[in-house]
Parts: sequence; structure tokens; C-alpha cells
Amino acid sequence: MQIEQLQQEIPRIFAPWIAQMGLEVLSAEPGRVRLRLPVKPEFVHVGGVMCGQAAMAAADTAMVLAMMATLGEFRPMTTVQLQTSFLRPVSGTHCLIEAQVLRSGKSLAFGQIDILGADGKLAAQATTTYALL
Repeated sequence: MQIEQLQQEIPRIFAPWIAQMGLEVLSAEPGRVRLRLPVKPEFVHVGGVMCGQAAMAAADTAMVLAMMATLGEFRPMTTVQLQTSFLRPVSGTHCLIEAQVLRSGKSLAFGQIDILGADGKLAAQATTTYALL
């Protein structure tokens, strides 16, 4: 799927609040996507950095888009596991989310997501398992 197609699918497939996050698809190829997430004031907690909940929502969304790029279409799937390690805080104007499908089988898919700060440094890393329905 092309960048434009994936971008158009965000408000169609995901909950309205995910579409309101402002994710922008920067690149897409089978098994990989790269997104830009603005660090909006509503994502920042009292510590002055982006909250983990926003990062995990962006990671989960990115992996669904990477699966779509792999499959060539949206197929119903559900998150079975999403494990995230937070390595450094995210601040600044945006962050980048890079999702990669590691393996996609008939009923399960596995992936990895890197979240990079605006400075390009790794801020969080997640691994995921999805059940294809």
C-alpha cells in the first residue's frame, strides 16, 4: 500500500481519538512504515514530556499500518501483546515511529516498533504480537 492510502485509512479504521493524534505516514513498504507524531500539549504530562500512553497508542497504530503494507489491505486483527521499554523521555515538537513486521503467519504476526525523539535518538522500543482474525 502507498503512503497516501495508509494515511487515508487512519480515520476509517481506527477510533476517532487515534485519528486526532495527528499521525503522518512518512514512508511505507511491505513490512515497514515510518510515521511522525506531533508532541501535542495534550500528550504531555506534568513532567513536561510525552506520556507513555500516547507512545504506546502510536506504536500499536504504526504496527497495524505496517501489517496493512505487508498484506496489501486491512484485515481484522487484534493486539495480543504489546510490550514497551521506555529508554529516554520524549520532548520537543515531534517523534518518529518506525514499525517493522518481523514475521507474519496465518494467524499470528510479530513486530517491533522504535520510537525516536526529534533528535533521532531511540526513546522507546516495543514488541508486539497480533492475532489475525
